[in-house]
Amino acid sequence: MYDYIIIGAGSAGCVLANRLSEDPTVKVLLLEAGPRDWHPFIHMPAGLAKLVGQKGVNWSYDTAPEPQLNNRRLWWPRGKVLGGSSSINAMCYIRGVAGDYDDWAAAGAEGWDWNGALPYFKRAERNSRGSDALHGADGPLYVSDLRYVNPLSSVFIEAGQQAGFARNDDFNGSEQSGIGLYQVTQKDGARCSAAVAYLRPAKSRPNLDVVTGALVRRIVLENDRAVGVAYARGGQEVQARAQREVLLSGGAINSPQLLMLSGIGPADHLQEHGINVAVDSAWVGRNLQDHLDVSTLNHSTRRVTYDRLSDMKVAFDYFLRGHTGPGTSNIAEAGGFVRSQYAPDARADIQFHFIPAMLDDHGRHRLPGDGYTLHACFLRPRSRGRIALASANPADKARIEANYLGDAEGFDLKMLVECAKLSRELFAQKAFDEYRGAPIFPARNDLSDAELAEFVRAKVETVYHPVGTCRMGSDGTCVVDSQLRVNGVQGLRVIDASVMPSLIGGNTNAPTIMIAERASDLILGKTTLAA
Repeated sequence: MYDYIIIGAGSAGCVLANRLSEDPTVKVLLLEAGPRDWHPFIHMPAGLAKLVGQKGVNWSYDTAPEPQLNNRRLWWPRGKVLGGSSSINAMCYIRGVAGDYDDWAAAGAEGWDWNGALPYFKRAERNSRGSDALHGADGPLYVSDLRYVNPLSSVFIEAGQQAGFARNDDFNGSEQSGIGLYQVTQKDGARCSAAVAYLRPAKSRPNLDVVTGALVRRIVLENDRAVGVAYARGGQEVQARAQREVLLSGGAINSPQLLMLSGIGPADHLQEHGINVAVDSAWVGRNLQDHLDVSTLNHSTRRVTYDRLSDMKVAFDYFLRGHTGPGTSNIAEAGGFVRSQYAPDARADIQFHFIPAMLDDHGRHRLPGDGYTLHACFLRPRSRGRIALASANPADKARIEANYLGDAEGFDLKMLVECAKLSRELFAQKAFDEYRGAPIFPARNDLSDAELAEFVRAKVETVYHPVGTCRMGSDGTCVVDSQLRVNGVQGLRVIDASVMPSLIGGNTNAPTIMIAERASDLILGKTTLAA
């Protein structure tokens, strides 16, 4: 018997485990389907390039065939390990801007405006630059400047300034727009995942049990109340009971899947799979949003890229020379936010991640030679997809219908063409003159808008930010209320990126941690922090 059972030890689940177990009178169970975060590539930042093909730490999803993307199935890596995706991501620390959260509140998520969110960002953060009105310096999540920067990342920043974009040294400061280096979730040159930041300090507490290799099969409901979970471990089914609440932190794919497997979801869809309907909640799995990414690749005439670095030398410098050298790089060192000609307000609507290496198909397709890559994504897509059940078997992966470029107006495609054009413009700047070789993708620099649209359909990939499938708010299309309680069920909350009503303008890991920080106060009945 536990007070709280947390399902999923990703970014949100690790925060909850720490904050709830701070009270020694409260007993907490944290369940994770994946293993411990023991692998050295998790902790060496540049090891993320090697984690792409690493079995056992990645759910390794594929979407259903995407109609607007030539029926391609897109690969969706998601962390299946302590720390979740914060253990395999590129560590870019980005919050989005005030308007993103004010939009949430305007859509019915009371209390989740910028004034409600900022104090929890600050509580989580331990920024190496110190504290100010927008940053914290005492939290568990270390946020640092990069220890090592590839020369090409500096070239990209110079090119951005030549193209007319301002230099920005803090994308989480008073102004997001501009080009610069990312701050990263690292401590002393090592990855600071949610597991490192939150779970490691709490694991020795006698009132916290952490169980890995535990696939939750269903949430146990009695009289419209969540009273526990049933999970599989070592070929056996185990049940655990929760006296207070069950907290679902499985992420934008697994959280709606588990709700549906437990009888909470669209009645017709559950009945189609032979699942008894406990709560007819039509919007479970709906409202799926993700940032879609178009990559422009160019050969480099100089061997300064990361393409042919010696893995042995990188590891030697990192592990035996005090976390130094390229091993400390997050690879996506530089980037930025810009406002396109189509932006409806003052917010940036395009984000860049510059890679001083050739990165095709998430790094799974290795290209010969040396080169560099610019990822560009449209920050506020209009297309909406869904997560559905493939079967009633919890071991079967959910069906992902992202519906990329599916908006009726075709605006998402228009914006990704704009992303490709701006990328081409940046690579054409004088700063790249001594490095610029032949173009790779697209193969020519003179493609028309129509040809770029075809390039987009053939090559775009996810930038790993799925959200929205258990939307919070106050109307009939919401799965959870503003305190993240599942509508129609007592004692059950969803706390992860799935509750976001809409995508924020940037990477989603820091906002997910913020959600869990604020949720822990809501669960404990504490007064939420003032801005």
